Amino acid sequence: MKVLFIGGTGNISSASSRLAVEKGMELFLLNRGNSKTTINGATPIIGDITKPETLTELKKHEWDVVVNWIAFTPQDIERDLALFKGKTKQYIFISSASCYQTPLSYPVITESTPVSNNLWDYSHNKILCEQRLQKAYTAEGFPMTIVRPSLTYDTVIPVAIGGFDKYNIVDRIKKGKEIIVHGDGTSLWTVTHADDFAKGFIGLLGLTQAIGHPFHITSDEVLSWNMIYKILADAVGKEAKVVHIASDFICKVAPSFTGTLLADKAESVLFDNTKIKTFVPGFKATIPFAEGIKRTLKWLEENPAKQHIDAETEADIEAVLKAYRALG
Repeated sequence: MKVLFIGGTGNISSASSRLAVEKGMELFLLNRGNSKTTINGATPIIGDITKPETLTELKKHEWDVVVNWIAFTPQDIERDLALFKGKTKQYIFISSASCYQTPLSYPVITESTPVSNNLWDYSHNKILCEQRLQKAYTAEGFPMTIVRPSLTYDTVIPVAIGGFDKYNIVDRIKKGKEIIVHGDGTSLWTVTHADDFAKGFIGLLGLTQAIGHPFHITSDEVLSWNMIYKILADAVGKEAKVVHIASDFICKVAPSFTGTLLADKAESVLFDNTKIKTFVPGFKATIPFAEGIKRTLKWLEENPAKQHIDAETEADIEAVLKAYRALG
């Protein structure tokens, strides 16, 4: 199977790239050549998907599957439709589970849960991308599949405040500084290791039955945010000094947290993975967060350049803590 990944060396996609090669797929990676991540067995194509003049080599090929890991706007989809219509048997768009109805009318999410999120431009644009692809599928038979990851991690810290591609949360725990947990910490969430995500995702590649369908792919492990932060702190080897603060208050003081909180992680979410397990029999997530986060922290220790402490995020955390203390 001849597969093109646009991207393919990021936090989520690297694991899928490695597994695709392991499964014997003929994998090509289109990127600008700036990533230091190497996928042994994959063939690089150097080019910038946003600059058609750099895609001479790409245009020579036809594909069984094209996956765009880095499409974020309807303009990106229009470009891909022009590039790959008639050139691929399947096009997979990496969307986001944050597209699901916000706030939820029912906490258990299936692929039939409505997509509607106007609180975060990122999510709203992903929804517009999905709608354009659905139109292309319905009207023109464009062979698309939509995949919606939730909070998926490998080389990032999957927490709501001070994490992801920032090292602030770990630095604060190490230094004994207070950390913020939104609400009372009892709302439920699911974090998924990229290696587990890859097991379900690779099963969709070349799967004719998946054409026209959306899928989310997550772990079945459900944790409270209190447990997520405690497991992280235990992996760091320190006790976390937790301050619980309402999400509305956090976002009022620091609007930069609105997307990740009010538009995504402020309420309990439970994912029903029946559909991916039906289409990809045998899919099962097997990496608990307590194990996966140790892998992530080890990787960060081995790659100190990735231990980015963001000054603006740190200032926002301190501003929220100061405003909360002022309440008395």
